[in-house]
Amino acid sequence: MLSLQSMDDGYRALVIGASGALGTAFCELLREDPRCATVRGLGRGSSPRLDLEDPPSIARAAAELSAEGPYQLILLTAGLLHRAGVNPEKCLAALEADALQAVFQVNALGPALVLRHFLPLLHARGTMALLSAKVGSIGDNRLGGWYAYRASKAALNMLVKTAAIELARNRPQARLFSLHPGTVISRLSEPFRGAALARPAQQAAADLLSLIDRLGPAESGGFFAYDGERLPW
Repeated sequence: MLSLQSMDDGYRALVIGASGALGTAFCELLREDPRCATVRGLGRGSSPRLDLEDPPSIARAAAELSAEGPYQLILLTAGLLHRAGVNPEKCLAALEADALQAVFQVNALGPALVLRHFLPLLHARGTMALLSAKVGSIGDNRLGGWYAYRASKAALNMLVKTAAIELARNRPQARLFSLHPGTVISRLSEPFRGAALARPAQQAAADLLSLIDRLGPAESGGFFAYDGERLPW
C-alpha cells in the first residue's frame, strides 16, 4: 500500500480532472493511504464543477473549497491531445486556429487560472503537481509535429516554473512541479503509435505519487518524468 511519508498525518488531497483515467487512479490510491484524511475530486461533473474551458468555474470552485483547505496535495491531471475536430498536427499546413485555441485553453490557459486560484489553498508545506508531457520539452524535440500539444505543454512548464519562484518567496517549504506520466492506457493515448507500450493508469499514478514523495522544496519548479529523470526545458 502506497503511503506518502512527506505529507502530514491526516493530510487533505485535491485531484482536479478526477474523472479521467489518471485522475481516477490518483483518487483511488490516495483514498487507500492511511495518512490521507480526505480526497476531493473536481471535474466537469463534480460539485462544485470545474471545467478548464470555463474560466469562471475555476474561480468559483476554488472559492467554494477555500474553507475546506488547506490541502497538502493538489494534482491537476486534465489535458487535451485530441477530440472531435482536434487532432495532433503532422505539419504546419494542418494548423487550425480553433484547434490551437482549444488545446491551449485546456493545457495552458486553464491551468494558469488553476495556479492563480488554487495555490492560495495549498498548505505551507504542501505540494502541487500539474501533469505535463515530455513532448513539451523544447530541448528534447527531435521529431517535430504535434504543434499545439507540444507548445501548450511548453507553456504550461513555463507557468509552473514562474509560479514556483513566486511561491518560494512566501512559502519556501511548499513544492510545485510539472510531471510527465509517461504513456498511460487512456482515451488520450489510445489512437496513437506507442499505445501498445502504455502502462496502466494505476501504475502511472503510483509512480508519480512515489516521485512526489521523494522530491523536496529544492526541486520545486522542476520538470520531471515519472521515473525521477529531470527533463530538459
